[in-house]
Amino acid sequence: MTEIHQEDERLGRGYDAGLARRLFRLALPYRGYVGGAIAVLLLESVSQLAGPLLTGAAIDLVLSPGLKETGSGSRFVARLLGHLGFSTSGPRALDAIALLYAASVLVTFGLMILMVEWTSRVGQGVMYDLRTRIFSHLQRTDIAVYDRTPVGRLMTRLTTDVDSLNELFTSGFVALLGDLAVLGGIVAVLFALDAGLAAMTLAVLVPMVFVTNWFRKGARDTFRKVRTRIARVNAFLQEHLSGIVVVQLFRREAAAREPFREVNDLHRKANIESIFYYAVFYPALDLLSAVGVAAILWYGGFRVLHGAMTIGAVVTFIQYSKRFYRPLMDLSEKYNILQAAFAAAERIFQLLDTAPAVTAPARPLALPSPVRGEVAFEEVRFSYKPDEEILKGVSFRCPPGSTVALVGATGAGKSTVVNLLLRFYDVTSGRVTVDGVDVRDVDPVRLREAFGIVLQETFLFTGTIAENVSFFDPALPRERIEAACREVGLGPVLDRLPEGLDAKLTERGGGLSVGEKQLVSFARALARDPKVLILDEATSSVDPETEERIEKAIGRLLAGRTSLVIAHRLSTIVRADLILVLAHGEVREAGTHSELLARGGLYARLYTLQLKDREAALAGSAPAA
Repeated sequence: MTEIHQEDERLGRGYDAGLARRLFRLALPYRGYVGGAIAVLLLESVSQLAGPLLTGAAIDLVLSPGLKETGSGSRFVARLLGHLGFSTSGPRALDAIALLYAASVLVTFGLMILMVEWTSRVGQGVMYDLRTRIFSHLQRTDIAVYDRTPVGRLMTRLTTDVDSLNELFTSGFVALLGDLAVLGGIVAVLFALDAGLAAMTLAVLVPMVFVTNWFRKGARDTFRKVRTRIARVNAFLQEHLSGIVVVQLFRREAAAREPFREVNDLHRKANIESIFYYAVFYPALDLLSAVGVAAILWYGGFRVLHGAMTIGAVVTFIQYSKRFYRPLMDLSEKYNILQAAFAAAERIFQLLDTAPAVTAPARPLALPSPVRGEVAFEEVRFSYKPDEEILKGVSFRCPPGSTVALVGATGAGKSTVVNLLLRFYDVTSGRVTVDGVDVRDVDPVRLREAFGIVLQETFLFTGTIAENVSFFDPALPRERIEAACREVGLGPVLDRLPEGLDAKLTERGGGLSVGEKQLVSFARALARDPKVLILDEATSSVDPETEERIEKAIGRLLAGRTSLVIAHRLSTIVRADLILVLAHGEVREAGTHSELLARGGLYARLYTLQLKDREAALAGSAPAA
């Protein structure tokens, strides 16, 4: 399993202060909303404390008027009513208490609306910023990351993991502070009312802490397992749905279901394991809270019978105890959100902390202007892995305007030459130069502006033909786009489609044949008139008729440009100024088509195996003189 996959499997610590600081720094641009939400929650917590006090006062002051003594809470309410000009006894006192109760509920309602609005703005803002940041990072990251990481896992970072952070900021962190404020307020009020009964009420916290700690440890691991398993599900789905044509072609639908059932079942089991902790934890808290209420009734009732406490005070304690246990349960839920957010943040920040190995130098050099297009490899060695050398001292030179072909068996290192030239990777030793400038001394973005490339596997995006050719660059003139299309032989396709350049393409170029997609990729490479053209098996996917159209244009396209061609087709090899035969990472032969055939070496054998049959077929189909 690769390094980035191992990161998915690690469980790590339940809380990481450094990670927490990085998480909350994400909310700094929205600190105004965060501060407002915290202030609102503190006010809302105070308003929640009013209800039980008012209920107890109504019992002591109005419903039990014969009592000579009242609880401290009822006396506080009586003083408040007096300051507000209300009666402290009789029906008018009951009206005033009911009015104050209704006012506290309305205030709580209004404050909650503000809290939800502001925390949602924070959460959505953080999600927007983080997704933008991750996507921008993925645009700049090394190609090697995509070579070793399934796209489905990267999609999980952008979707599921970011959603977890949204929950942290909308219903986690700020609400957690609110619950702590409520708990602190309730504890203060309980001890102010009756220290002995308050101590008995809080005694239930000891087993609650034990149960919560058990739940915390179990939930930490299960949440991370769930995240890991959903990443596997996403990776499997992305791979098999992207390759659905191959799956159906080889009738492997049934065979693909079994491995999907396995990864899906692992995800199900992880969720069930997580649910087990919920199933035990919440009933246990309910049981302990019921024990706490029973203790209040027993001890409080005993004191009421002996005249040491009022009925209203006991009712106040019962109501506060229920409100006290509810935030405790909510705190456990917030802890789950925190765990999910930390598990997601670990993966997100590890991805963001993966610095690209290929970067612009501190003082980048500029290619000569205008670019002449001279390409040279000087004793280049390269390894994807430390002990597996792919190129072993490769040297060659492409003069400006020349065409150099690279041929050889699969794995010989042909595509690696292109990757090094474009600085998708950096050489292990040696130099790659363009117009005498080492490509490592050039900003990769500026370097690649000099190149046009057509790959074996075409990739078109949802949009019009014009947008795909220009790569959604509005600065590229439409006339240049159309000229590039017609130059590669795409004219008949444009004439056939009613919308022409504005014809809509669906995902991956749906609506065009394989050959027509390849022509669009040719036009895309040529629309900016590159000085160096790279064709990487660029005609291997086209039909003979389309290839004939490409062959008619390819001579004009290569004229005046340095061209590096990786291909086995006759048309792209025989007209090359230089053919390099690669084998096991070394240049075994170099020369023109005729020189290499006359030499009778490796190229001649490749020619015999790959091209001679086709040449004979073409000769046999020619009309007799």
